[in-house]
Amino acid sequence: MAVPKRRTSRSKRNMRRANHDKVIAVQLIACPNCGEPVTPHRACAACGHYKGREVTTAKNAK
Repeated sequence: MAVPKRRTSRSKRNMRRANHDKVIAVQLIACPNCGEPVTPHRACAACGHYKGREVTTAKNAK
């Protein structure tokens, strides 16, 4: 059975545990159709396009 050779310090233990709660920034890309910022792999909220085709109706019709 594996037993630790040395005691893990509070600092090392807390650094290891801290990675689970890490907050990452939301990545935004420009919509190829209208240029609005949109999250990747989601339909654009402004124009309703995804992968070059319209998949939903736009919220604000132009």
